[in-house]
Amino acid sequence: MKITDSVFRSFRVARTYRENSEKVNCVDYSPNGESAISSSDDDCIVLYDIREGKPERTLFSKKYGVDLIRYTHGDTQTVVYSSNKLDDTIRYLSLTDNKYIRYFPGHTARVIALSMSPVDDTFISGSLDKTIRIWDLRSPNCQGLTNPLGKPVCSFDPDGLIFAAGVESQAIKLYDLRAFDKGPFASFETRFNRVCDWTGLKFSNDGKQILISTNGGMIRVLNAFNGSVLHTFSGYNNSRGISLEACFTPDSQFVMIGSEDGRVHVWSTESGMKVAVLDGKHPGPINTLQFNPRYMTFASACTNMAFWLPCVDDL
Repeated sequence: MKITDSVFRSFRVARTYRENSEKVNCVDYSPNGESAISSSDDDCIVLYDIREGKPERTLFSKKYGVDLIRYTHGDTQTVVYSSNKLDDTIRYLSLTDNKYIRYFPGHTARVIALSMSPVDDTFISGSLDKTIRIWDLRSPNCQGLTNPLGKPVCSFDPDGLIFAAGVESQAIKLYDLRAFDKGPFASFETRFNRVCDWTGLKFSNDGKQILISTNGGMIRVLNAFNGSVLHTFSGYNNSRGISLEACFTPDSQFVMIGSEDGRVHVWSTESGMKVAVLDGKHPGPINTLQFNPRYMTFASACTNMAFWLPCVDDL
């Protein structure tokens, strides 16, 4: 089944879960698409079985809190997460026995970006301490550090060869992972016509586009090679300046974002047209949103977690 405008318009919430008492900070799908994991301000990590469509179990991070969370490369049983209590160490957790495998200390302020390499055990983190650190899951020591001169959001490209940093909400810098110490090999500025902070950066799966999320009711899609603006999307509610997550669909054809009023807005990256506004009946702002890498489903979350499916009868 191919994702089309009409398929998108047919999406409905199939299941809603109220496992959390506070807002969900982050949701991530496993690489095989069969599991999902969420982190919340109530210090809970909830695992979901996507084939069964239900919560599997809940783990707790009471001492450290849990903010950003990511499955590790090619493994559905381990995750890496950043904390929002105590310190800014990143933690590597085994889900099978709920034990820490390793700690990654070094950041001195909140981690605002976490990106796993799609090809190996490398990952990168960006922090309010104005550094991007490069890590290897097998070693607690930082493998490298860049000072991009500002608050950085960052992400690997789909080949795991380069990473992009969105710095101080005004410039994108591209680094070669093997020669990051030489500084960025390309840099382009892009400014929005209203004051806002960049809250996230993602590559499309085809590697041709970069998506910038902001807290200002606008998102932007750039050409990943030369930084030219392809689209700037707005027209969704975010009056309170919340960090709303946007994402690409796996085929790179659509961009989606949740809004303050609990709706999901979808645009075509080809035409730049809005193709759907989906009402998830979320009581609060949709903080996090992810499309499944393998299956025709996506997740959106406020304090509730919703899993969506296309309604074949509507097609």
